[in-house]
Amino acid sequence: MHIGTDNSEVLPESIPSAPGTLPHFIEEPDDAYIIKSNPIALRCKARPAMQIFFKCNGEWVHQNEHVSEESLDESSGLKVREVFINVTRQQVEDFHGPEDYWCQCVAWSHLGTSKSRKASVRIAYLRKNFEQDPQGREVPIEGMIVLHCRPPEGVPAAEVEWLKNEEPIDSEQDENIDTRADHNLIIRQARLSDSGNYTCMAANIVAKRRSLSATVVVYVNGGWSSWTEWSACNVRCGRGWQKRSRTCTNPAPLNGGAFCEGMSVQKITCTSLCPVDGSWEVWSEWSVCSPECEHLRIRECTAPAPRNGGKFCEGLSQESENCTDGLCILGIESASDIALYSGLGAAVVAVAVLVIGVTLYRRSQSDYGVDVIDSSALTGGFQTFNFKTVRQGNSLLLNSAMQPDLTVSRTYSGPICLQDPLDKELMTESSLFNPLSDIKVKVQSSFMVSLGVSERAEYHGKNHSRTFPHGNNHSFSTMHPRNKTPYIQNLSSLPTRTELRTTGVFGHLGGRLVMPNTGVSLLIPHGAIPEENSWEIYMSINQGEPSIQSDGSEVLLSPEVTCGPPDMIVTTPFALTIPHCADVSSEHWNIHLKKRTQQGKWEEVMSVEDESTSCYCLLDPFACHVLLDSFGTYALTGEPITDCAVKQLKVAVFGCMSCNSLDYNLRVYCVDNTPCAFQEVVSDERHQGGQLLEEPKLLHFKGNTFSLQISVLDIPPFLWRIKPFTACQEVPFSRVWCSNRQPLHCAFSLERYTPTTTQLSCKICIRQLKGHEQILQVQTSILESEREAITFFAQEDSTFPAQTGPKAFKIPYSIRQRICATFDTPNAKGKDWQMLAQKNSINRNLSYFATQSSPSAVILNLWEARHQQDGDLDSLACALEEIGRTHTKLSNISESQLDEADFNYSRQNGL
Repeated sequence: MHIGTDNSEVLPESIPSAPGTLPHFIEEPDDAYIIKSNPIALRCKARPAMQIFFKCNGEWVHQNEHVSEESLDESSGLKVREVFINVTRQQVEDFHGPEDYWCQCVAWSHLGTSKSRKASVRIAYLRKNFEQDPQGREVPIEGMIVLHCRPPEGVPAAEVEWLKNEEPIDSEQDENIDTRADHNLIIRQARLSDSGNYTCMAANIVAKRRSLSATVVVYVNGGWSSWTEWSACNVRCGRGWQKRSRTCTNPAPLNGGAFCEGMSVQKITCTSLCPVDGSWEVWSEWSVCSPECEHLRIRECTAPAPRNGGKFCEGLSQESENCTDGLCILGIESASDIALYSGLGAAVVAVAVLVIGVTLYRRSQSDYGVDVIDSSALTGGFQTFNFKTVRQGNSLLLNSAMQPDLTVSRTYSGPICLQDPLDKELMTESSLFNPLSDIKVKVQSSFMVSLGVSERAEYHGKNHSRTFPHGNNHSFSTMHPRNKTPYIQNLSSLPTRTELRTTGVFGHLGGRLVMPNTGVSLLIPHGAIPEENSWEIYMSINQGEPSIQSDGSEVLLSPEVTCGPPDMIVTTPFALTIPHCADVSSEHWNIHLKKRTQQGKWEEVMSVEDESTSCYCLLDPFACHVLLDSFGTYALTGEPITDCAVKQLKVAVFGCMSCNSLDYNLRVYCVDNTPCAFQEVVSDERHQGGQLLEEPKLLHFKGNTFSLQISVLDIPPFLWRIKPFTACQEVPFSRVWCSNRQPLHCAFSLERYTPTTTQLSCKICIRQLKGHEQILQVQTSILESEREAITFFAQEDSTFPAQTGPKAFKIPYSIRQRICATFDTPNAKGKDWQMLAQKNSINRNLSYFATQSSPSAVILNLWEARHQQDGDLDSLACALEEIGRTHTKLSNISESQLDEADFNYSRQNGL
């Protein structure tokens, strides 16, 4: 029972004062919990104290409800008073106020009063149902296991303990288990021993509660063992088979893991050669009678000859007998005459054979009308060929029916390795015989032509503005699909491509602009453009001559990409993705990002390895992702530091699918390994009616000054022949290394012996001397009629060039906001946006992110640009899950939500 308000005013005055000091509390009341219906006792002790009373919820407690004890402190001689009161459950339940039920002590001395701390009194309880029970999971071995548990509501808050198979889990004894992250159980790398039933136990001072048990199964997917050796052929003689096997035991599937995919047994055919015993041919006729009165006959063991371990013939291979029935007369003179006549006959036969051989050799040489003038080794530069005037009927002439003047020596220059398939000099039938006084041609007997960068040959006859390499039978006059007119006649009408271009209209929601099949893209973040504004943003790639001028030490590694409009201002950095062809290594390359000024000059923005607060470069193996705040024209250049610096080249071979003559051309391209560079080659070949004959391959071209050699190997004999002097072509180092994006094009001219030959199988070898080598296997069918369609390996990109709004981003906006809200606020343990950058491997230049208003948003934008094509949300989910152990706010972003977001993004974009 409490004292009324009037008593509360009178109570202090009714207490007599006494000499001493202000009361000092030796013991103050503690917070307490009422369990079930049991009252709790509050106590306090003070000295010197004439009197002590409790005050609860602002009202005095009646003095009859106090139990007071008084004693004397021996050391100081001051009076010590201790007071108790009981608080019941009914009192707490009847109280309704903005705070919990509270009580405090007030003590008096003659100098005044002192008050103790407020002690709160709460009714303890623990609900029965868990807010979230752990869910069973099946995980692969070494995968991460996260079991979520949210205990029932209770006062005081419940403590959580995990049980595995009814045994407590001690995370301090097992470093692989963590139970500290918001009551969740995390097993970093699942082991087979981690399979079992897991239960979450919640307890406070009132009760204990058990969650539903969650069954965890750790499974192992099966893996194949190594193949056994091939068995012996199952037959001793003839056609049989061999086999080898493997087992799904590395490891064996466990706990429902998937069985190995593929065959466990492989068989191949084998042929064991059967032994053949030799057998004698029939005896030859008897020889003439010798001076010794004997004649001979022989036989050979060739019917059949022994092979594959067969027995040799038994018996004699030669027999002799008397040819005069024993009446032998030796004539010395007759024997000498026979030997003389035999020697003269042999000499005549030898001379005749020699004459016939020389005649045939000279006739075979005259078929080409070519004399070898210089057989020295060829070095850099276009080597030329000296041809004497060709005789009538020479197969090397474009038109053998024309009669050239045999008294005048004519020469021409024909560079075999050309740089651009749409920018060659075509030598027509008439132009071959026009006066060409300033050109020389040399023939190398080794059939190797060494090529280099030189001035283009000047033709004094008729010039063609856009032509192709020439051949003796119009080998490049291929037929365009659905058009029987030779394509070579329509080349002048082709437009000159200078750039690829795409546009899109973007607003406050942002989006992505993609240049299909080029690897170039632009990511406009959400909020980069002010609300109620929209801009038409464009992006283009320069396909003409590069405008950036190299000083000799730098190499252009990427296309020149322009994005605009240049006067547009963004509030958040946008991400520009540019492909490159460098084999990235900071030990061998010094790579720079450059920008073209309004005056047309190129200035360095930054070195990729340096830190900057103006922009950020993230260099991947095949592309560079750049965070920028201004539009313009950008490109990547590289300065090789050592001879081990490598440019990645894409090599490909093209040919025509139809050929109405005996000639056939193989065209080999070496281009920088960027998608846009190869797309130019594909587009040019499509116009020519060309067909990709082998999937392109990568060639690692080192900066060691060694040249590139391209050769044709394994031409099928008696079916095909390669034109003279084109079997091997060599390109100087400087032309390949500094070729920028212009394709390096070499042509090989082949000829069929008969029109019935429709199959071609050979190899193209592209190798750098003392460097890397690639082999292109050509297997194609040469048809006599046109095909309706031409198929290329490179397919058109199905990605929409412009995507706006939420569907353009992989991370949903709501999840992005929650991630940013968590990481933009520094954590006491330092686990803020810096860890988000570290877990996504983009923490090289943290000073740049520090200048942004929302570093986490910029990091996520860079992650979007980096994973726009082949990435999914798994990498981000793993990073968030790992960081989430110390960020309780991240527990609301579950892996299932990210999976659902990834599915929706793929469905919206038709992936």
